Order: sequence, then structure tokens, then C-alpha cells
Amino acid sequence: MVQKLSGRRAMSAAVCSVAALGIAGCTSSASSGGGAASAAGSSGGNDTAAAQQVASSGTSGPLCTVQKYGAAKVDLKKVTVGFSQSEATSNPFRATETASITKQAKKLGIKLIQRNANANVAKQNTDIQDMIAQGAKVLIVAPENSSGLAPAFKAAKAKHIPILTIDRTVTGKACTDFIGFIGSDFAGQAKIAADDLGTAMGGKGKVAVLQGTPGNNVATDRTKGFDAQIKAKYPGIKVVASQTANFDQATGQKVMAQILQSKPGITGVYAENDTMALGAIQAIRQAGKVPGKDIKVVAIDGTKDCVNLVANGQMVADVETNPRFGPLAFTALDNFYNGKGVANPTIIKDHHFTQANAKQAIANGDVY
Repeated sequence: MVQKLSGRRAMSAAVCSVAALGIAGCTSSASSGGGAASAAGSSGGNDTAAAQQVASSGTSGPLCTVQKYGAAKVDLKKVTVGFSQSEATSNPFRATETASITKQAKKLGIKLIQRNANANVAKQNTDIQDMIAQGAKVLIVAPENSSGLAPAFKAAKAKHIPILTIDRTVTGKACTDFIGFIGSDFAGQAKIAADDLGTAMGGKGKVAVLQGTPGNNVATDRTKGFDAQIKAKYPGIKVVASQTANFDQATGQKVMAQILQSKPGITGVYAENDTMALGAIQAIRQAGKVPGKDIKVVAIDGTKDCVNLVANGQMVADVETNPRFGPLAFTALDNFYNGKGVANPTIIKDHHFTQANAKQAIANGDVY
């Protein structure tokens, strides 16, 4: 990351276990004021290093333990852990996330069963209940949306099966409906993206926002964080179009084409994920404009395709959403059972890719 970060100490007992599972120990690290930014030189491509990449960790009350949650104490190596993925692994983020969970389970000798809901929340409810029926005693869930999994979570709770959520939050109460959440500071990501775009635009101009899928906290936080930062710091910049493109490339291209027709004076684009950014750039080119010159583009995800565009100047910057949850997830589960407890939330560190570091990040394997 380009920024030199300062702030509170990042590591807590909730992620600093050298416990029986053999997970690497922790070192102290500092987080940025924005929350989810990684320090320069950290290795986003390394799952072992990811176990140490925590921007912040805290809870409004006591840490969640097996006793407080009301679950039976188990040995993770002697039970089945279920992993529910929300979307197809053709998405680079989901592919890396799934690989991280799978790799860590294999490394620790833990039996893992998996299901993929393919962006269908009804199917994810069925998937989770199916894994329970197959004997899963612990669940790691990447939710499709924040409010649609109540039936499955209720079924798990009835059997005292703990659920750890990753990358998206769910409606409910920590240590009652789930044991904790591990993910990025989505509003913090958006504020960094707003600063990137505001600076690149010289503090003035018209911006289009491509929003993610309604109904999950990621899209909500990334919209609110961006809007708040632009209003607070860049009075010469106006958001003149803000429309959902459902985190989808084809939809992003279509929506961006429509926006360019109705708002031809746009000079900046903020896409709430990389796939929408790729679609927007296609639309910009088709409109006869040059991305990076005529229209500045920023996004959030940190995929290799977009970081390459940052490196060659077609995008201003890309804020990573770190998908490498495996070490953190299994450390959290170990802490849950060994009495140390799980904090809520645990915020993972994210890279910040700019033209100053994009080429080196690609060479280092810090992108996915």
C-alpha cells in the first residue's frame, strides 16, 4: 500500500492463536483511520500471512465463546465443517475465497463439505440445511445477502451449531444468531476510493456511481461511505447518476452506456466492484472516450484484471477486498472452542492499488 498508516494496534486475542490447530502466531500491526487498509509490503497473496493481516478487531461486549453461545464443545479435527459459498467461483473473489477456506481446512486436517448457492439465496438456505443434515457441526457462511438466511440460521441455532460469517454481514445479533463476522471495512474502502477519484479529478466534475446488488451490507456501506466522503471533502464534485448494476459486468456495461447517453458530461466513475468497473470501461470506450483520460475510474476488489488497468493508467486506483479468509476463519473457530472467544467484527486488511505500486503488486502475487 502507498499510504503510510498510523492508528490503533490491530491485533487482538481473537485472532492471535498459536493453538492446537497449528495456526501461525500473530504480530502487532497498525490500522489506518479508514479501517481496512494494509500496511506497505504486506503479502495479500499469501494465506499464511493473511492470518496476521487484521486491521482491527473489537466487540461491543464479551467475546463469543462456546459456553456463551450454547454450543457443544468439539474438536475441529474430529467433526465436519460446512462451508456455504454464495456465488459462482467464476468470480475471482469467490474462487480465491473458496480456495483459501479449502486450503486451510486441508492443511489443518479438518473434514470440509461445501455448497455453492450460485447467487440464489433460497438455494443457500437449502444448502446450509442440507449440510446440517449431512452432519456438519460447524458452519462458515459467505452470505448471498444480509437478510435472507434466517431460515437456515434458525435451523442451525436449533441444533446449537455455530455459524461464522465472512465477507458479508447478516441481520441478527452476534453470539446469538452467529458467532462473529470477518470481513472488510466496506465504508472505509469507499472513502479511500472517493479520495482517489476526488484527487484524480482535481476536486471538480461530475461522477457516476455503479452500485452493487441491493439488500446486502457491502453495497449499502460502499455507497454511503463514498457519498459521505465526496460531500465532506470535494464540494466541486457532484454525483449526477447513481444506479445499481448488481455487481455484474454485463449489467455494468449496459448501465454505464445509458448513463453516458443521458449524462454526457461525466468525468468520473466509481464502481462498487471490479466487474462493474470492467463493464463501465467497455461502455466508455464504445462511447468514443478514453478511460483514464476523459473519464477517471476507481473501483473496489483488487482483481488482477483491474489492477492491470491501474498499472497502465486506464484506472486511477483499486481498493482490494481481501478474500483470503481461511487462516482467520479457522483461527476464530479454534478461539471459539478453546475459551479465548471470537470478536465481532474482525476487520481484515486490504491492499490499496495505485499507479505507484500496481505493477509491483502484480509481480508480488498480491492480486487475485
